[in-house]
Amino acid sequence: MAEGAPETAPETEAGTVDPRIVRTRRDVVDATTALLRAEGWGGVTHAEVARRAGYSKATVYAHWPTRLDLIEASVGQICSTSQHPEPTGDLRADLIAELTGLAEALTEGQLARIFGGILERAGSDPGVDEVRRQLVAEGSGPMAAILAAHLPPDAVDAALALLNGGVLFRIGFQALPADRAFITDLVDRVLATTAHDATP
Repeated sequence: MAEGAPETAPETEAGTVDPRIVRTRRDVVDATTALLRAEGWGGVTHAEVARRAGYSKATVYAHWPTRLDLIEASVGQICSTSQHPEPTGDLRADLIAELTGLAEALTEGQLARIFGGILERAGSDPGVDEVRRQLVAEGSGPMAAILAAHLPPDAVDAALALLNGGVLFRIGFQALPADRAFITDLVDRVLATTAHDATP
């Protein structure tokens, strides 16, 4: 267990969370994220997370009773710290920038491992489906907003699926790089199918 960090700590009198709990949660989620990136879902165990974070297993179990709890917290951290380019108002340029960021995250292995775990366990546990919804909402939200600013509502979902799906298939299934040339071509092809719907 980390020095000076008890396994449980009460809230302060003012109602704020004890700093020791904040530190414990941060350390454990950081350790989980590192494991998830390096080894995928199978590598995330309470014992290994506790060892890496420097806390007892009892502490980890107290805050995250299941492995899925740990993974959900990690995905939340990854989503909340992900950087998305600031939209410029240029639909084509903004989509290329967003997809370039997605391709980089997939190539680095972080998202690829998370998606792999979700696909393997989809439909087996409501918690897994919740992680999937969280990842889609947080990860695709900015791109959906970009599309919504230029396309009618009924065209957004299809364009979003084509764009994200193209990059996911390229990297995750074809094992090929989604470089700028590929992403630019993909964006141009998708926009060509929606050109008559786009708003200036």
